[in-house]
Amino acid sequence: MEKMGIEALLALDRFNVDEKVPHIEIDDTACLNCKTKPCLFICPAKCYAEDGEKIRFDYAGCLECGTCRLACRQLGNGGVVQWEYPRATFGVSFRYA
Repeated sequence: MEKMGIEALLALDRFNVDEKVPHIEIDDTACLNCKTKPCLFICPAKCYAEDGEKIRFDYAGCLECGTCRLACRQLGNGGVVQWEYPRATFGVSFRYA
């Protein structure tokens, strides 16, 4: 069996995005005032990005690991104000080839 890198493994995952109900919400004001911005480097799916001074978040590729919530609470300004698993039938489906 050939060993696959993280990018190749993540490419196998399927996402059923819930366009009506995001499972993570952030507070732009808290993110703007955050000095450490742990979300930018802690998210394994790279769902967070800095756009000028604003933090941009796209939950469509979220792996539902909860790392952003924990890091934000411990190291940041509490910008992740809501984190829960997606509703039934939505979210990530992990697959392994």
